Amino acid sequence: MKLTVPAFLGRMAFSALAALIGVVFALPLIWFLFAPFNARAELGLAIPNPWTLSNFFTVFENKFAMQALWNSLIQSVGGVILVGAAATLAAYALSRSSIPGKGAVTYVLLLFSSVVSGSAAMVPIFLIVSAAGLMDTHLAVILVFAGGLLPTAMFILRDFIDSIPKSYEESAMVAGASPVQAFFDVALPVIRPGIVVVVVWAFVNIWGSFLIPFILLRSDTNMPASVAIYSFYSEAGTPTVTLLAAYALIYSLPVIVLYLFVSWKFGFRFFGGIKA
Repeated sequence: MKLTVPAFLGRMAFSALAALIGVVFALPLIWFLFAPFNARAELGLAIPNPWTLSNFFTVFENKFAMQALWNSLIQSVGGVILVGAAATLAAYALSRSSIPGKGAVTYVLLLFSSVVSGSAAMVPIFLIVSAAGLMDTHLAVILVFAGGLLPTAMFILRDFIDSIPKSYEESAMVAGASPVQAFFDVALPVIRPGIVVVVVWAFVNIWGSFLIPFILLRSDTNMPASVAIYSFYSEAGTPTVTLLAAYALIYSLPVIVLYLFVSWKFGFRFFGGIKA
């Protein structure tokens, strides 16, 4: 089928526009890859000449910044474990129970979850955490994140659990399994892909969050990397570009590693299986 001239020109224009948009989005990423290895503070896309690792060595010598990475890991892993475990059990209970209006309850929780972790709720959250004596603790950050992310995680997992026929668990219990065994041996392997989705989503949200730890934490020893990254700015707000780029690259590595691990382990073929 031959293309007419107007159709050909339309496709060429569309391809040129798509390429232009792709370049616009690619340029910051290219700079992000080159800048940490550049000895000079430049905002251009020049290839480093010579290449250097001195920026990384300087960042590694910054004890505050390196401690912040460890703090981010503690808060992210703690939040992921709490959200994953609680959301799995709560979503299973909601899916298998016969509570009237349970769908409305889920949607109401989902609606309010956007408020819990948002700036509109920071004053009451601050007062509650202060009254509980949890200010400047990792536990306070983990609990607040869990409260904000849990409803959405429940909503995601409930869809996975609703797709599992109840006859699977009923057959297991007829064969002598307890309800707990039916959950762990039958339902859990099938909803495992949904749990992975929740884990990755929760980790990325907690790892990159700035406002909640900035409000609830006071000491430098507890600050996460999302806050510590501002230590590479001067008092006037001017960034030290080379060090900032090096730290940003290090800061992004855990998320990239998690993405690659999930891709290798599951291949994004999110399917489960039932134990024999």
